[in-house]
Amino acid sequence: MPPKKKDGPEKLPPILGRMGTNLKVGIVGLPNVGKSTFFNALTKSQAAAENFPFCTIDPNESRVPVPDERWNYLCDYYKPVSKVPAFLNIVDIAGLVKGAHEGQGLGNAFLSHISACDAIFHMTRAFDDDEVIHVEGDVNPCRDMEIIMEELRKKDEEYLSKHYDTMQRSVLRAASDKKAKDEFDVLTKIRKQVVEDKQHIRFGDWHTNDIEILNKHLFLTAKPVIYLVNLSEKDYIRKKNKWLIKIKEWVDKNDPGSAIIPFSGVLESKLLDMEPEDRKKYLEEVKTTSALEKIITLGYKALQLQYFFTTGPDEVKAWTIMKHTKAPQAAGRIHTDFEKGFIMAEVMKFEDFKNEGSEAAAKARIRKNTKTLPRYSINCSLRKSPR
Repeated sequence: MPPKKKDGPEKLPPILGRMGTNLKVGIVGLPNVGKSTFFNALTKSQAAAENFPFCTIDPNESRVPVPDERWNYLCDYYKPVSKVPAFLNIVDIAGLVKGAHEGQGLGNAFLSHISACDAIFHMTRAFDDDEVIHVEGDVNPCRDMEIIMEELRKKDEEYLSKHYDTMQRSVLRAASDKKAKDEFDVLTKIRKQVVEDKQHIRFGDWHTNDIEILNKHLFLTAKPVIYLVNLSEKDYIRKKNKWLIKIKEWVDKNDPGSAIIPFSGVLESKLLDMEPEDRKKYLEEVKTTSALEKIITLGYKALQLQYFFTTGPDEVKAWTIMKHTKAPQAAGRIHTDFEKGFIMAEVMKFEDFKNEGSEAAAKARIRKNTKTLPRYSINCSLRKSPR
């Protein structure tokens, strides 16, 4: 006899990091690895991209639409007056150098810019170019990644050293303060992970109560990381580079499970200057594709975000929500009154809408098969735009 299902709501996995829908991904790496060139290609903006360290000092920030064929289809179908896709917020952060946690190369300011972000595009350089200075003297992406990883860890170690001693004294003075004692116990676990084991926080096995405290402090090494490998145009097109296997081995050892995306900043810049037809023709000739859409999509997912659509002739819009958001709170993104007076959500799966050819036909199919259809997740739902 199968075991009985447990009563009560489904327990959702806790999310490590800041809660909200206006989250950011920061582009991090050594100077002159191609961060600003990539930022310009990604956002079609004109951030400074000169050949000298620290040509970027203040962070450049922009947002890019998240590519989605479903949104394109809905816009073509409804031909709405207003079209609003989901957006990813991107921050171009100045290059870090060895010793940044001690203030080298204006490092303290740059590390504070990383603290304001919620995920990291960790960019490393795997191309040779005598005209582009490398701050370490030669190209070695594995060494460069190690430098960045260690600088982030040391900054967290410095933060812990200050706050740990202060909290320890507070706990000793107020032994009856259970809340402070619990927070101190979690900080002790974090301190062991970062200081003694010299590991990043995101690799730890944290319980829900631990994560609540972790999220108060917003440690740099708790942020999810996507590795971007900047190749020459030639290496990217032929999909060969002497560093790619070594980079994969390094990430598997030091950050297992994290995504690695090769791209070419030179190629992306070249494509940016072309007309759409010329761009398409060139990519067909060299038999390659742009990596930007994949990078944007994975960056959005790394922030634990998703979206649902409202549709109609007035507007097609993607509404951003955190993963595991319940229907009433998702409705509240449209209008707070929708959450307060929530009764039910009328949704349909995009594939049903597309296959049936109209909203009415999709609804008819849902009514006909209501006993066998699964529940739909909010990120692939469709509903009429409010008047």
